[in-house]
Amino acid sequence: MVKVRFIDRDGSPVEAEGEAGLSLLECGQAAGMPLEGTCEGQMACSTCHVIVAPDWFDRLPEASEEEEDMLDLAAHVTRTSRLSCQIVLGEELEGLEVRIPDESRDMRSR
Repeated sequence: MVKVRFIDRDGSPVEAEGEAGLSLLECGQAAGMPLEGTCEGQMACSTCHVIVAPDWFDRLPEASEEEEDMLDLAAHVTRTSRLSCQIVLGEELEGLEVRIPDESRDMRSR
C-alpha cells in the first residue's frame, strides 16, 4: 500500500492509502475526497484536478500534452497542477502530498 496525503479544501490533512497501480483519483475517491472524475480517468474532463506539493511535482512523470490541454479547462490551475487520474501510485510516491482546489465540486455526492 502507498500512503498519500490529501489537503482538503478547508486545509485539513486526510491520510489515505492505495494499492500500487491504482490512480491517485481512485485513491482519493476511496478516501472521500471531492474528486469527481466524470470521465472515469479517460482524460476527457478536468474534474480530478489536484495541486501537487511543490517538493513532489518534479518527481512525477511529466504531464502529456493531452493532460496539459485538459488542465487548461480547470479553474485556478497552478504551476504544479495535475489530473489525479494520470498519477499512478507506486512505492516511489510514498508520502505524496496534493491539495484539493478550493473550487472543486463533486456531483457524485448530491
